[in-house]
Amino acid sequence: MVKSELIKRSPLRIFEKSIHDGVGKGNIGILAAKKGVGKTACLTHIAVDKLFQDKKVVHVSFASTVDHIISWYEDIFKEIAKKRNLENAIEIHDEIVKNRVIMNFNQDVVSVEQVLTSLGALISDGNFGADTVIFDGYNINEDTSEELDQIRAFAKKLGLEIWFSLSLRDRPEGLFNDKKIPFAVEKLVDKIDVIVNLRHVEDHV
Repeated sequence: MVKSELIKRSPLRIFEKSIHDGVGKGNIGILAAKKGVGKTACLTHIAVDKLFQDKKVVHVSFASTVDHIISWYEDIFKEIAKKRNLENAIEIHDEIVKNRVIMNFNQDVVSVEQVLTSLGALISDGNFGADTVIFDGYNINEDTSEELDQIRAFAKKLGLEIWFSLSLRDRPEGLFNDKKIPFAVEKLVDKIDVIVNLRHVEDHV
């Protein structure tokens, strides 16, 4: 299969339609799930799909290391290339790696201003015209409302699509309100454009 056909047949085309053609530039989307369900894997699938479309992606990790993220990118690419019998897979792999940057920060010691400054330097000064930025493992809650405003303003200024992962923790009242909004971001819904809740159903997510 050639790359253009692979893009067209990707299951992510269905996903995009379900959220009205994607998050969109200047907007914020969230993948929410309990720990271990597969948020990073899903975000990486989204990123790889962007890369196949020759778009640039910045994956910002707030984990202690990024080894597992690099492994996800490699594993997902190999799985897609094998299942779809992708033509020129090695050449395409080398091309898309050039369009991906992985950054690593510790949220406890680095401010959102510092993160955005680093991103701005990469995208504007470094001439890396990113389409999508992923905030993987960034702790979002009502205390980070102002930080979310800063990130949203940054996204609108540079025309970026932003995705966050959100780890859900058990609460006495449950995980979601009656509108299926996670309680963790219930007070932030006016700052978020898309919320996708992930859950296990038998052996699928």
